Amino acid sequence: MPLRTLLLAGLLFITSGLGLALAQANPNRQDWEPLFNGKDLTGWDIKITGQPLNDNYKNTFRVENGIMRLAYDQYTSFDGKYGHLYYKKPYSHYRVRFTYRFVGQQTKGGAAWNVRNSGVMLHSQSAASLSLGQDFPVSLELQLLGGLGKGPRHTANLCTPGTEVYMDGKLNPAHCIDSDSKTYDGDQWVTAEAIVLGDSVIHHLVDGDTVLTYQRPRVSSYFISDEYDWKAAGIQNVDYWASRANKPLGEGYIALQAESHPIDFRSVEILELKGCTDPKALNYKSYYVKSDNTRCQYGRKK
Repeated sequence: MPLRTLLLAGLLFITSGLGLALAQANPNRQDWEPLFNGKDLTGWDIKITGQPLNDNYKNTFRVENGIMRLAYDQYTSFDGKYGHLYYKKPYSHYRVRFTYRFVGQQTKGGAAWNVRNSGVMLHSQSAASLSLGQDFPVSLELQLLGGLGKGPRHTANLCTPGTEVYMDGKLNPAHCIDSDSKTYDGDQWVTAEAIVLGDSVIHHLVDGDTVLTYQRPRVSSYFISDEYDWKAAGIQNVDYWASRANKPLGEGYIALQAESHPIDFRSVEILELKGCTDPKALNYKSYYVKSDNTRCQYGRKK
């Protein structure tokens, strides 16, 4: 082979290798993705009790000045209009992080226990699958509570509409389980996070500290209790959920809850922990804990 041809071939090999290295971003760098674009509700579905899918009753969900707001200034009374805003894509293994604050006063007609009360639903059923009169989705609720100036009131708790979890190796039948977070009084911004690992373990964090951990989430045999069953919760497809009783709950949607007290979200972002685990791929990430190599992208044929 002539020297010139050999040098050219070597140069092409080096260049292609360099191109691959440049195209393959640092596999250790965490690629957080915003779920809220700071402009509008693109990518989100709305479901409010008694209203059809994506009927934004009285403009409950809105974006103002780069902040996602769950507001009630157009309501005269709450009237049981529980609402949830669902991101369009389901996830199984991920970290979701958000910054929120409670503002103002609870709207008239809201339950006393809903003062400075909201939540972020994990592993939720989809917005489209809710019955018309269903108040809450089957999900794991990372419950958000604001302080009332009357002593401790923890946030990032767990409530379990239609679900149940294990803690310390035992099934915990409680509907709501308290975290050990500190209390956040007033209208201050708080950053919370959930680390969700399918149907194995889930951690709740506040300001970077782990405040609650539970394992083996699954669908329950009732919605909240034997008395407050699927039918009482406004669910029409009772047979479907009854057939799923005690089955692991390993994936679902993320939803933000509107429960009668105004709340703002400044950011909502996700870090997927499931993806390409082939180190030869352009989109390989070292921090993935669950493989899905159907997502792998390559610069050229392997």
